[in-house]
Amino acid sequence: MDIYDKQYINGCWRTGTGTALLHNHDPYSGQLLYSYQGASLDDLNDAYSAAENAQPAWAALLPNEKQDFLAKLYEAIEYYKDEIFELLAKEAGSIRPKAEFEYHTCLEFVREAMSYPHMLEGQILPSTTPGKDNYVFKEPKGVIAVIAPWNVPLVLAMRSVIPAIATGNTVVLKPASDTPGSAFLIAKFFERAGFPAGVFNAIAGKGSDIGDAIITHPVPSLVSFTGSTEVGRRVGQLAVSQFKDVSLELGGNNAMIVLDDADIDRAASAAAFGSFFNQGQVCMAVNRVVVMENVYDRFIAKLVEAVQKFPIGDPSDTNTFLGPMISRTQAESVEKLIKETLAAGAKIALEGHIEGNIITPWIFQDVTMDMPAAAQEVFGPVCCVIKVKEIDEAVSIANNTEHGLSGSIFTQDLYRGMMIAKRIKTGMVHINDQTINDEPHVMFGGEKASGIGRFNGKWVVDKFTTDRWISVQREYRF
Repeated sequence: MDIYDKQYINGCWRTGTGTALLHNHDPYSGQLLYSYQGASLDDLNDAYSAAENAQPAWAALLPNEKQDFLAKLYEAIEYYKDEIFELLAKEAGSIRPKAEFEYHTCLEFVREAMSYPHMLEGQILPSTTPGKDNYVFKEPKGVIAVIAPWNVPLVLAMRSVIPAIATGNTVVLKPASDTPGSAFLIAKFFERAGFPAGVFNAIAGKGSDIGDAIITHPVPSLVSFTGSTEVGRRVGQLAVSQFKDVSLELGGNNAMIVLDDADIDRAASAAAFGSFFNQGQVCMAVNRVVVMENVYDRFIAKLVEAVQKFPIGDPSDTNTFLGPMISRTQAESVEKLIKETLAAGAKIALEGHIEGNIITPWIFQDVTMDMPAAAQEVFGPVCCVIKVKEIDEAVSIANNTEHGLSGSIFTQDLYRGMMIAKRIKTGMVHINDQTINDEPHVMFGGEKASGIGRFNGKWVVDKFTTDRWISVQREYRF
């Protein structure tokens, strides 16, 4: 694979000037992929200066001119398809289907964003003052800081980067330290597509060097962060202290409710995918399955049967479904949660094992909400199954978390499913599907500690723009 050891600032590749030499490792083999010099505050200043200087001219381009650049960006992503797949496998431990998802979703984001330059619609409003005309203009916010996570590094960066740029903003992107190559591969997309220098910039460095400064720097007017709720709280606090807007997509502790009339085979298959896709390292993953007692034992048996069929191992093998955790630190965190949940009295329906960064699936049954793996977001290959007697109890358990990202309900009575879905305090609920869903034209976002703001379609256009009132007094008042 390529070596991503340079920062991308103002259309140029350059060595970082930070104090730390950082290392990127393959999470499956442990092999050193490459080392790079991290970014410094000076690099960050240069990136923001480049973005600030480029923004007025970029915003002034006609909508069709922006669309032409986006069309070239689409072609650039297609050009780098093989490199995308290799990078995601080597750097993020992504299995082939997950890499396919990231690749195609990035293309869909670009295709959807081609309509955004024409969506900056204003208004003309009447006035209560004689001789006055009121105009409301929708304009870019300016420079947007994007801080991306490691679990779905391309998609969760590009879903902010693309709409920000399509609506006339410029961007500085900071990737997670575990997946820096993803940001620099995105830079290669923009470079190949011929975007003006400074419209897109990517820097990677230690949090102690640039982590807070990327938020508190005076240039960006909005910070788009995807990551843990704990870090998101700090991002929000720092941004608000500087009167900046935020878009936060944070953690989830998502519940699937299986009613007594559900197709149990399909519910179990969906729960298996939703719990263990990308090793459970997805904010939308099924963390808890809440099952009516009269179908509970049958559901457990079908879930175990489905999960036992998953091929496990090298993510580069096209047959693999479950690969490595992103790092030893993350694996140890999940291992600790497993031990604590067992100590709290959970019973094992399927026992996993841990070898290096590979954790094979764990399924717990007879779980209660005071057990750690149910009370917390696991972010690993662990599924908790909870037995309930009635719908009200199921809804109460689903809502018994600080998070509110996604949810799922399995039932053959679709209207009843819709009525129950409206009682679940999450931003998204999917009936007869698992919790991991994202369509670039449909609203995406959470409630409570799962975030602030909405992505995709007209929702992200509104988030990444600002409305301004300009009045014209045709007849002098004074």
